[in-house]
Amino acid sequence: MGIEATQRTRGHVAGNAEDAMAALRARAMEWELAVSETAQGVILDLRGSRVVMRPIGPETETGTETKAETGARTGLGIEITAPDDRYLRAAQDSVTEALAECGLEIGWDDVAAGALAPGLSIGVAISCRQSAPGFLRLRVGLADASRFASTGLHFRLLIPPRDREPLWPRIGATARVDWPRGADALHRAVYTVADLGADWIDIDIFDHPGSPTCDWARGIVPGAPVGIMGPGGGWLPEGDPLLLFGDETALPAILRILRLSEAPARAWVTASPGDLAALGADRRVTRSGDLLEALDAADPGPGGFVWFAARDEIAREARRRLTARGLPRERFLAVAYWR
Repeated sequence: MGIEATQRTRGHVAGNAEDAMAALRARAMEWELAVSETAQGVILDLRGSRVVMRPIGPETETGTETKAETGARTGLGIEITAPDDRYLRAAQDSVTEALAECGLEIGWDDVAAGALAPGLSIGVAISCRQSAPGFLRLRVGLADASRFASTGLHFRLLIPPRDREPLWPRIGATARVDWPRGADALHRAVYTVADLGADWIDIDIFDHPGSPTCDWARGIVPGAPVGIMGPGGGWLPEGDPLLLFGDETALPAILRILRLSEAPARAWVTASPGDLAALGADRRVTRSGDLLEALDAADPGPGGFVWFAARDEIAREARRRLTARGLPRERFLAVAYWR
């Protein structure tokens, strides 16, 4: 992974380096990240950042530190490099959390304590309208909306409680993000950018009963603060052909992928004709009453990529079937968009 390392931080886990290394390897497995071992150390490539781990002690060097500088320290040295502060702090939070869950603490050279959580911008609600029978379109004013144009399909929408001054997540003293709790807890849901301008983004929200986001959006007061955290979820999948499968909740993501991807693509969707909107006129799109059946009939060929998003149990079954067919893990993505 080529990372322009303009930002860097280092940390030290005292004590048993093997325990700390095992904790981070386990987290890498959960995230389905490759782990490589080089003369530089054990490397984890996160999204937008690189984590290098290396046991340290009186007779070793770590990073640019020598024996004289480390003194008698032992344990695990960790270095994170990233192209910008957002990726750096996000990786720092993830590493600190993974170690804390195993009862391990890491001392960082620097922590941006008090800063907003990595990737968080505070916007304002502008409007909400019914864009299709099953969808609401929310517009949020956001000064730095342009950063969502090319670095991630998804983001997290943070909605503060009504009639309370919002408290936003901030970086704590240990580098972990502190989220407001109790009466100040934020509703957090993941969405896809439907459209954007220089200072606004549009969000298509699947309209269904019992949704806190839908209830909030219908009653928004223009100018009300809202948090936008991201982008995340990876960028456009790559493959020739690109095969997309999704239910109603995946329509915004499928629409965005088809608009932006230059690869040959086809999509199978489970949705009513009215909710298809722009997808309804796209010859690459086929309505399907059974996504798993459509998946079984599709052939990605030697260079294709399969992208599948639906309810959790359907996504799990899609993952099982693709694995059983022998499709390499790097050539498909099957994710749950709802439960």
